[in-house]
Amino acid sequence: MAPEARATRGRRECRICWHVYDPAQGDLVWQVPPGTPFADLPAHWTCPECAATRDQFLELPDDD
Repeated sequence: MAPEARATRGRRECRICWHVYDPAQGDLVWQVPPGTPFADLPAHWTCPECAATRDQFLELPDDD
């Protein structure tokens, strides 16, 4: 898999409200563009649903 494709993988799920951050979609609430890996989110980013901090997110397995 190309590095660009890997950068959009790595979905994370909030363990408080179960919101899923999908790098392929970005985050409209925080105006994070599609293709932004979870590790590259701004330091002040929180869950758009419940305001949980980044350390409250669990890595989800890839779908393939």
